[in-house]
Amino acid sequence: MDYQVIDNPDRHRFEIRVEGELAGAAYYTATDAEIVFTHTEVEPQFEGKGVGSRLAAGALTRAKETGRRIVPQCPFIAAYLKKHPELASAA
Repeated sequence: MDYQVIDNPDRHRFEIRVEGELAGAAYYTATDAEIVFTHTEVEPQFEGKGVGSRLAAGALTRAKETGRRIVPQCPFIAAYLKKHPELASAA
């Protein structure tokens, strides 16, 4: 399957598309200094297939590249970061 994670700043979310279909999103608010992940959701037909983990990895990788401090208010993103601390921001 083809997975693609993109930032959609107009909608304040990172989106994951599977074979071109929107499969989920990680919502955020951002300032110049930080990006706060507030909520993550995966469409029901994609649950249990690793889509959420791929979304978290892609979103956190792109967020880290911006140099902003990552603030995980979303429980899913917070749990993912505990398992993958290398994706946490350096700040």
